[in-house]
Amino acid sequence: MKSVYNFVVKPKGERYNNTKKLDGGELILNTEIFNHQYVNREAEVISIPIIGDTDIKPGDTVIVHHNVFRRWHNVKGIEKNSRAYFDEDTYFINDDQIFLYKRDDKWIVPKGYCFVIPLKAQNPFNIDMEKPLQGIVKYSDGTVKVGDLVGFRPSSEYEFIVDGERLYRVLSNFITIKYEYQGDEEEYNPSWAQGSRRTD
Repeated sequence: MKSVYNFVVKPKGERYNNTKKLDGGELILNTEIFNHQYVNREAEVISIPIIGDTDIKPGDTVIVHHNVFRRWHNVKGIEKNSRAYFDEDTYFINDDQIFLYKRDDKWIVPKGYCFVIPLKAQNPFNIDMEKPLQGIVKYSDGTVKVGDLVGFRPSSEYEFIVDGERLYRVLSNFITIKYEYQGDEEEYNPSWAQGSRRTD
């Protein structure tokens, strides 16, 4: 199946990542369908658009917007699927709903995005565990270098868990400054993220 303008994808695993295996059992973390934090974000590309250029290929793993696989209730309380839904294993999505793609075990960022590792706050009296609006570039579209220490605009960070690591997706043009390392920078990856399959 091919689409003229859309990528055709299928979820890798279930539509929701709301369970965790513990000692041979399964713990249900969430039962609400509208909570975006437990929506699966990982998909496999079935086909690419007929029209348009892309580096993404069929078979690539992609990280998609949380609304792609998400269900919701309308005003009458009837459960609905997203606009991307065709059937349980087929979803039609736009290129702006793809934030990362993986090929040969390497994550690649489409143009316009960077992924940043949050930093641990250095002030022991600060109630926040992380340093605001700063991070280390993990994946880049080329506008900044991987490993750069950067600052970004308020409310521009969008949280993901990718391969057990908590990252922020930031629009490249929202990265406003490059800092010099001070030597006390420490990545902030809480323990709950490390064991998570979530990619949101």
